[in-house]
Amino acid sequence: MSPAQKTVLVVEDEPDAAELFAEMMRVNGFRVVKMFSSTPAISMIAQEKPDVVILDVMMPDVSGLEVLKFMRREPELMHIPVIVVSAKSMPSDIRTGMDAGASVYLTKPVGYLELKQAVESLT
Repeated sequence: MSPAQKTVLVVEDEPDAAELFAEMMRVNGFRVVKMFSSTPAISMIAQEKPDVVILDVMMPDVSGLEVLKFMRREPELMHIPVIVVSAKSMPSDIRTGMDAGASVYLTKPVGYLELKQAVESLT
């Protein structure tokens, strides 16, 4: 499967950050779906079954960690890799994210190479 056929779902409430992540993925040939809210993202993840989810933790409606926990409970979604991106950078925050089922935990600001390598390692 070529990268052009792979889908990355970006769940980020800050439009500029969402577009930045989306553009980082587009230049690598990924199809990108952006969601600015956790609640509709849950049904979009179930519908799209993306190859990777880039998920912000601090969301205005439902925490990104709750979305992650939901995904890890669902048989059809539990295998989808999730890259958590968060401004929360304390070791306890990172541990919480990994314990919730994150494949990779990146702290903001996230660099292009850092995100590219994380996605490539999971797809």
